[in-house]
Amino acid sequence: MAFRSLQEFINYLERHGELHKITTEVSTDLEITEITNRVTKTHGKALLFTNVKDSRFPVITNTFGSFKRIMMAFGQSPDEIAQRIETLTKMQLPDGIANKIRFIPKLIELAKTPPRVVQRAPCQEVVSTEPDLSTIPVLKCWPGDGGRFITLPMVITKSLKDGTRNMGMYRIQVYDKNTTGMHWHIHKDGRNHFSEYVKAGKRMEAAIAIGGDPATIYSSTAPLPPGIEEFLFAGFLRNKALEIVRCKTVDIEVPAEAEFVIEGYLDPQERRAEGPFGDHTGFYSPIDDYPVFHVTCITHRSDAVYPATVVGPPPMEDYYLAKMTERIFLPLIKIIVPEIVDMNMPAEGVFHNCAIVSIKKSYPMHAQKVMHALWGMGQMMNTKMIIVMDEDVDVQDMSTAAWKAFNNVDPQRDLIITSGPLDALDHSSPYALHGSKLGIDATRKIEGETERSWPDEIKMSEDIINRVNAKWNDYGIT
Repeated sequence: MAFRSLQEFINYLERHGELHKITTEVSTDLEITEITNRVTKTHGKALLFTNVKDSRFPVITNTFGSFKRIMMAFGQSPDEIAQRIETLTKMQLPDGIANKIRFIPKLIELAKTPPRVVQRAPCQEVVSTEPDLSTIPVLKCWPGDGGRFITLPMVITKSLKDGTRNMGMYRIQVYDKNTTGMHWHIHKDGRNHFSEYVKAGKRMEAAIAIGGDPATIYSSTAPLPPGIEEFLFAGFLRNKALEIVRCKTVDIEVPAEAEFVIEGYLDPQERRAEGPFGDHTGFYSPIDDYPVFHVTCITHRSDAVYPATVVGPPPMEDYYLAKMTERIFLPLIKIIVPEIVDMNMPAEGVFHNCAIVSIKKSYPMHAQKVMHALWGMGQMMNTKMIIVMDEDVDVQDMSTAAWKAFNNVDPQRDLIITSGPLDALDHSSPYALHGSKLGIDATRKIEGETERSWPDEIKMSEDIINRVNAKWNDYGIT
């Protein structure tokens, strides 16, 4: 089913026993984080805080903090969504890698779900042209944080060159009642839009939408190929066009069903210290200078609910959203690297630090070819470690994957160290934004890779397995 709004999804979670309401008064200063962290670590329910100190708005956290709720949010599993994309990709593709990449947007356009502009919207039921961010129950998540941060924002910008839209999720530090930081990294599309305005010396308009239906929230996190707009992708996931509305004070369209919308602009020359922030790596990201967002208007639903996510030592809620990305975008990766069978980006790798892939190996050094192909693909360029396995290895089974890796690797032959871009949040590299990467070839070695014969893996014969299965109850083993 396609949920129209966040609140419709909240009501659905409550009816199906996946929501816990907390009526005791709680503080946005660390207390909500501690409660949420404990519940997330035990794979607990979504949490709706109805009695938030100094705020009339409820707060919801851990909304997507389990695979069950991910399934409920989209009405299907991530793998089922991936199958829809894979069906589209099996259309006759043009020859050549560059042509294949350019063809990807056409695949999504086939869904025929472009956004639909409306004149009236729930997100504009209340309009304040004298904005005060203190009215929104923004969380301070960790003791060392530099302040309060909006952690589930959908930041919408437009390109100065061609007017194309982007919606990305970049954390927002609240400085005072009408200014915030804008934490977008150098590799992000929002930052690219801002760079256009900096070069032109022009003020940049932007909007921060908070809350929306699950597909729209997820779409703002998705690493979409060039040419696919997040609003369009949300419609594809929903099987229904996303309704959008023009802001009151800026020429930006936002999801009509958002809970809050913060409108404003960025001065191309202005920077301010932002951070520290307890991030999804489990460490604090340091203070650095970022653009400043000036608020011109705040609109919201009359009964708005403030959604927040808490990031920190894994696994947290973002792990489940990251798994969505891993599964949904695997078919698109296979278009370019068809020998890939499966991929696992484990929680402990905080998504961008480790990828384990299985491949149909055909020739010597095939694993190394796959590593470099992945490092050359969009946000995969930030992956610090890639481990390549044979196609018969279940890379989702971490115990089996570790066993094969620990036993199949000769360090001198099978470890590849190279250099390249890294995620801005990587603190281990000697330089910001770039450093070394590790590729591990954990496949069976074939002729041309070793002079020794590769041993057979121990496996029981099928007839014995079937015989024992049939007699298992007779053995009396409990």
